Amino acid sequence: MSQRPTLPNGLVAIVKRDCATCLMVTPVLARIAAEVGLTVYTQDDPTFPVDPAAIHDADLSVSWHHEIETVPTLIRVIDGQEVDRTVGWSRAAWQALTGIDDLGSDLSVMRPGCGSLSVDPNLEDELRARFSGSVLRARRVEIADAEDEIEALFNRGWTDGLPVVPPTEARVLRMLAGTNRAPSDIVAIVPPDLIEVTVEKVAINAVMAGCLPEYFPWVLAALEAACTNEFNIHGVLATTMPVGPVVICNGPGTRDIGMNSGMNVLGQGNRANLTIGRALQLVIRNVGGGRPGEVDRATHGNPGKLSFCFAEDELGSPWSSLAAARGIADGADAVTVFAGEGPRCVVDQLARDPDSLANTFASCLRTLHNPKLVLAFDAVIIIGPEHARVFSDAGWDRERVLQEIHSRLQISGTDLARGAHGIAEGIPGHLEHLTLPKFRPDGLLLVHAGGGAGMFSVIIGGWANGEVGSQPVTHAVRY
Repeated sequence: MSQRPTLPNGLVAIVKRDCATCLMVTPVLARIAAEVGLTVYTQDDPTFPVDPAAIHDADLSVSWHHEIETVPTLIRVIDGQEVDRTVGWSRAAWQALTGIDDLGSDLSVMRPGCGSLSVDPNLEDELRARFSGSVLRARRVEIADAEDEIEALFNRGWTDGLPVVPPTEARVLRMLAGTNRAPSDIVAIVPPDLIEVTVEKVAINAVMAGCLPEYFPWVLAALEAACTNEFNIHGVLATTMPVGPVVICNGPGTRDIGMNSGMNVLGQGNRANLTIGRALQLVIRNVGGGRPGEVDRATHGNPGKLSFCFAEDELGSPWSSLAAARGIADGADAVTVFAGEGPRCVVDQLARDPDSLANTFASCLRTLHNPKLVLAFDAVIIIGPEHARVFSDAGWDRERVLQEIHSRLQISGTDLARGAHGIAEGIPGHLEHLTLPKFRPDGLLLVHAGGGAGMFSVIIGGWANGEVGSQPVTHAVRY
């Protein structure tokens, strides 16, 4: 931490040339200096003002340490301690502070000042890193002047194949401002290497992913949910199936940070959706050691392993939210992580009654992974607004939709047995007398999202369900 500069006793003014109010009070500053004495610090132009000559606050250390938010600021200092200040121009306040009764009598009574350079958004993070005393404990990596930062991060293996944002100290400190949690707090133990990850380390990866600070609590919540025994991120990484964490976000906070729940909800273009999911994946890679070709053994993988994160359209939904259905209080922010493959489209342009549409969903779901494999995989159904309207107009609530789909997925064992219909895959022959459900009772998750035009919905197939694989985990967002 840099030492706090001590202001000289007497009256002190902090100004900048690029401020109309500072220019207006230039004659006033000269009179104060002549009659009672004044020290002036200037933030930008070292030649301003001419009378009295100013001290150039070139590195803004005086302005930052003394919390100057507006210029001009006039301060009275006694025995090295500030005892009074006024900001902007107020004739009465400046007269009282200086003791000059007719000071500025030819000026307007009051005029607001301008923003101090020390709180300029383009400089604030760098000044915080320079002056606040670093709370960061991560190892610093020195990059040679001739080395390209982006290429350096590629060369060190810290990217997901796309360029990442260099995590400078200023950027990491700015990210940490997005949460009330201490940088040293342990967020989770990250598989596969079982490494404790601090809030600071998550912030570094959130910077690299391109997150804004307001996204950071969602990254932390997603990581906490993914690093549970129930979700089993180690197994999700190690499986040869093409699955990865799917992050479904609920609550008013999704709208506050501008997440997409509508048109192109699973596609490109929304910073919050893409970077929250990417930050989770980067932490798993860079901290936990989950790298492709090593622990990550996916035969094909899928593009969602870069980032697969979206918000549910709760305001447009005819039903309660996924988070509410999974026990989160109404109005609370939450994430649900699901081990899922890439999305597949459900097309039904003609259905106008709920039974017909439920038949379509059941037929599509029947084929998930293999039409003869049952009770092995969960799935997320993302129902688009036009399909949702067909169900809601008929009075079907969330529970009814799921019940009707499940009822259409009770399959005869003779159709599932190995070798039946010329397909070797299937259940053992001694079970062919049973009728088996495609999914376990809570194996379907229903989400409302997507654009308002087009009678389409989406299925996201899961990995091995239950205790042998991964279970969906819903976690409240902490700020």
